Amino acid sequence: MDTDLPEDAILPLIREHTGPVAEIRRTARGFSSDLTAIVDCAKGPYFVKAMRNRPGGRRKSLIRERQINAYLGHISPPLLWDVEAEDWLVLGFEAVDGRSSDFAPDSPDLPLVVDALRQIGRLSLPEIARDWTETRWDPFTSDSSEAELFKGDSLLYTDINPSNMLAEGRRVWAVDWSWPTRGAEFIDPALLVIQLIAAGHTPASAEKWAAHLPAWHKADPGAIDAFAAANLRMSRAFAERKPDEDWLKAMVETGRSWTEHRGVTAG
Repeated sequence: MDTDLPEDAILPLIREHTGPVAEIRRTARGFSSDLTAIVDCAKGPYFVKAMRNRPGGRRKSLIRERQINAYLGHISPPLLWDVEAEDWLVLGFEAVDGRSSDFAPDSPDLPLVVDALRQIGRLSLPEIARDWTETRWDPFTSDSSEAELFKGDSLLYTDINPSNMLAEGRRVWAVDWSWPTRGAEFIDPALLVIQLIAAGHTPASAEKWAAHLPAWHKADPGAIDAFAAANLRMSRAFAERKPDEDWLKAMVETGRSWTEHRGVTAG
């Protein structure tokens, strides 16, 4: 079954898990799925992600999110049920009444975000993730020896941004595990630095927050330098491909600010 509206298409597929459905309310976030919504129902509510069951990276990312959830403990809302039919793949999570975290300087959310990332850093790499090698920055390194600096046996989240770190009371949930990977443990703290600079921090301030994470202290400064340079090259490449996307231009400026702070050249 397939219709133009995902809500209509998935309704008969999820009723076994939801019971009678009162309303399906689309959420503002969730750009990589065909539908992200809160399902108000007899057995819920649930947060639902749905995607057309077609080959490709987007489907693969939802399957990866389904596979990793059981290993995340209380860091991410639990996956309570899932449905894979001919036309649709649907994940049903515990609904969290959270808001996007504030990454701005002096935000009271920052210690909570750092604590969530500290918890992620303590997770063991599950066997299911051993083949999920992180390679996205490899094409933007100067040589293969730099790419080796990004390899490791840590479970990485890699999708750190305010909308994925949901604040609820005195805690932060890390949601949208669409692309967890296996790599060097400093990468998640480095990605936090990038997001904090984008939110208005100076590079020095952003790195001070990263310094609360053990992985940052253990990292080879040269590896962080190589990552900062590769990330800037990546941002430039993406911005050149989509010159009308202002947020990509902003990420180039963010990356340039960080490399200049670290005295790194990314020609």
